[in-house]
Amino acid sequence: MYCREGFERDAQAELEHHALEHGVHVKGESGSGWASVMRINGETINELQRHVPFSRLIFARQSLVALPPLFLDRENRLGAIAAQIREAGWSFESIWHETPDTNEGKSLVRLAKALTRPLQSMLKKHGALRRKAGGRRLHLLWLSGEQVRLGMSFAGNRCELVGGIRRLRFPSRAPSRSTLKLEEAWHEFVPRDEWDTRLEEGMQAADLGAAPGGWTWQLVQRGMHVYAIDNGPMDSTLMASGQVEHLAEDGFVWQPPCRLDWLVCDIVDKPSRVIAMMTRWLVHRWCREAIFNLKLPVTIQVASGETRQPAVPSGIVPSFDSPTQQAT
Repeated sequence: MYCREGFERDAQAELEHHALEHGVHVKGESGSGWASVMRINGETINELQRHVPFSRLIFARQSLVALPPLFLDRENRLGAIAAQIREAGWSFESIWHETPDTNEGKSLVRLAKALTRPLQSMLKKHGALRRKAGGRRLHLLWLSGEQVRLGMSFAGNRCELVGGIRRLRFPSRAPSRSTLKLEEAWHEFVPRDEWDTRLEEGMQAADLGAAPGGWTWQLVQRGMHVYAIDNGPMDSTLMASGQVEHLAEDGFVWQPPCRLDWLVCDIVDKPSRVIAMMTRWLVHRWCREAIFNLKLPVTIQVASGETRQPAVPSGIVPSFDSPTQQAT
């Protein structure tokens, strides 16, 4: 699987957990921006990948059935790639060249682009690239100029974004870059054809830990009226919209005056405390839908020497008619 840099161990542990759950004996490995498991008995991993669909994986940006790493001769990269594909007996409808989401990976983009058309031509001649191949896609994960990992994805069990990353444009009027986290969560968890009904103009929402207003800005753009809960100051332009009521209160204890359509929360605190708060909201049915961000209890070093906690993707609670329904 592809994953965010820094979460390779978590991604590998997740794969090993699912393998153990299905009685598949594996050994794992990981690198910058990816993790994998291989069956110890030499059998194919396809069955495990079918049992653990991409939609169930937490740390995965992409899920593939892969071949062993391929070490290349700079003079004949394409020949080695084509030979491994022929030996595996694979065929595909499309080819994606990808790199890990790291600074080193980004330096390989130009090489990948240069090889795209020549590889397509070569595989077409060998019948490995054709119009009807069951929706299978060939992924080339370039680890360096001399090393590539070939993987195959299947329709309905993969991410349809290159590298598994959604590229969003930062809106210049938004108060902070955190606004993209909420937009990405909506794309991920709310089907696009349901936005007009589930993110409807005139809805009421609360943003816990709102300042300076990155997530509130997204709610306002959808035409919602927002309770912005934070002791910190809100963006003045956002407040001028007339759709925001700023309450300088503690988001962990504040209660809404009525049942809301949406609750969003990006408070930086212990995951257990945030989950306890969200449980209280849902048990009391104070909102119909909620998206909240959990910060993993892992510290990492940054250039200045300070520590900070990386965030995992937002969680979402879909609409429910019964308090027994579970959150994703």
